[in-house]
Amino acid sequence: MDFKAIVSARVCPYCGSATVLKVSSAHIYFGRDYGPVWQCRSYPVCDAYVGCHKDTNIPLGRLANSELRKAKNAAHRIFDDLWRRKIRREQCSKTSARASAYKWLSAQMGTPPELTHIGMFDVEQCRRVVQICRPYSIGDHAPSATA
Repeated sequence: MDFKAIVSARVCPYCGSATVLKVSSAHIYFGRDYGPVWQCRSYPVCDAYVGCHKDTNIPLGRLANSELRKAKNAAHRIFDDLWRRKIRREQCSKTSARASAYKWLSAQMGTPPELTHIGMFDVEQCRRVVQICRPYSIGDHAPSATA
């Protein structure tokens, strides 16, 4: 499958189907609408979808099935804690803290910075994020480049 099509959310990485943009995500979130969502054309059989950045049709990452959504949530919980602590500790902006954290994560994972984003990761990469960040997740002992 074409990697570029997958990370742009135009092709389902699970079944290879094209995706469709739905203007409302209420059908996924039990009546609550969080904005547009890209989903596999064979949804709900395939169960792969991804939300969009606020007020846009730009996907937040690649389509994810239930397993990948759980892995992304776990990765975000531990990783986001690092850059949020950096904001509190260094009084820096959210943008600066996140950029610094992703730069650090890129070096730790050995992935190019432009491809280092939890929204683009697969299950195994999300698990690596958790493993890499775990030693820094308690206390205030994260490397200065991250948190």
